[in-house]
Amino acid sequence: MYVPNHFAETRVPVLHAAMRRIAFGTLVTSAGGIAASHVPMLIDAAPAPNGTLEGHVARDNPQWQNGAGEALAMFLGPDTYVSPSWYPSKAKHGRVVPTWNYVAIHAYGRVEFFDDRARLEALVTRLTATHEAGRPKPWATSDAPRDYLDQMLGAIVGFTLPIARLEGKWKMSQNRPPEDRAAVAAALREAGEREIGDLVDRPK
Repeated sequence: MYVPNHFAETRVPVLHAAMRRIAFGTLVTSAGGIAASHVPMLIDAAPAPNGTLEGHVARDNPQWQNGAGEALAMFLGPDTYVSPSWYPSKAKHGRVVPTWNYVAIHAYGRVEFFDDRARLEALVTRLTATHEAGRPKPWATSDAPRDYLDQMLGAIVGFTLPIARLEGKWKMSQNRPPEDRAAVAAALREAGEREIGDLVDRPK
């Protein structure tokens, strides 16, 4: 990923927090030909410094059948179009163009696939507990009949991706003058894009 210095986010805890919040990413592998799957993933801070990703794909998905290899997991955060009409500098010199603001995180490493039933159940249990947390009546894997759960576990294959390299890009108008950035943040909030408007004010 091309990351100019003024857009770079390198703090691992910040990147991990964003990955947890986004939760849903794209796993790209190259073994046997380029393949991509869109899946929820869990991030574990260990081992340091970059941590490990875990998730699962369908057993019928040919991506895992090509075996272990180098992989890229991508997480995309909030994004939005930025109109040059928002910039005060437009009225001064007109030398402005549209752009797009966004958050992107890339995690690189060697992916391994597994189908150990106990390990799969532990993974699915953690995924479920993560996303059911805070609900009035959270669902748990133990709520499903044992035979049905076994059937569902048989239909998936897990993966683990120890992260060798981690990149973050917070492109939030940092290359614009302060008055332009303030105007972009205000325009985004007015349009209902409060989260990204706040990020323009405080990109990192």
